[in-house]
Amino acid sequence: MTPPDRTGPLSRDQGVTLWRQIVRAVETEIAAGVLAVGAKLPTEAQFAARFAVNRHTVRRALEELSRNGLVRVEQGRGSFVAEESLDYEVMPRTRFSEWIRSHNKEPSGRVLELRETAADGIVAAALGLRLGARVVRFERLGLADGLPVSLSSHHFSTQRLPGVLAALDETGSVTAALAACGVPDYLRQSTRVTARLPQGNEAELLQMPRNRPLLVAENVNVDRAGSVVEFALSRHPTPRVQIVFEP
Repeated sequence: MTPPDRTGPLSRDQGVTLWRQIVRAVETEIAAGVLAVGAKLPTEAQFAARFAVNRHTVRRALEELSRNGLVRVEQGRGSFVAEESLDYEVMPRTRFSEWIRSHNKEPSGRVLELRETAADGIVAAALGLRLGARVVRFERLGLADGLPVSLSSHHFSTQRLPGVLAALDETGSVTAALAACGVPDYLRQSTRVTARLPQGNEAELLQMPRNRPLLVAENVNVDRAGSVVEFALSRHPTPRVQIVFEP
């Protein structure tokens, strides 16, 4: 819903650029709750009419609001008031559902891919396999209250975990599938975090701008005996998610 016009045309003689005045106006309305979290913002044309400026000025203001983490821009859908940032704490046992529920949100997900394939160099090295060994790839989009917060690719050795493909197909859950394959518990052995711009359809799936970086976490998980059971690569949209390391 378009908020009421509380500002009208901007001042041309107060020494502050027009786009910064728009930024301040929107920031004030977000802080006051006039624009609620998750609410869709007016279109560029509506903002331009409201503030009596051209659309280029509005676009500059929205870019600044997005850069500051107050607004998220979805390709083809418009601009929205950004949700709170979720802290992803790197701990020995991080489970997606537990992480989302710790923020009082409802976890859900969508399976994007499940197939057996040949391990490339990165996957083979992480799982301790030879190049080209057979692995199961399980890709899943993770949601918090319906909003994408993770895009994860999980890899498992078919030799070490026979039946994992069928277990994943039946349960749709990594934890349940590993338990069905004789791994009732698993721990994080290592995590490596990098940042890069979205590639392919990552921005569309994660509902994030293509010019904003995402966080990429490579995780190696082991069973209680220390044997590697999973290599996972998860991608998280910033600033919706931030990864936290605690000593």
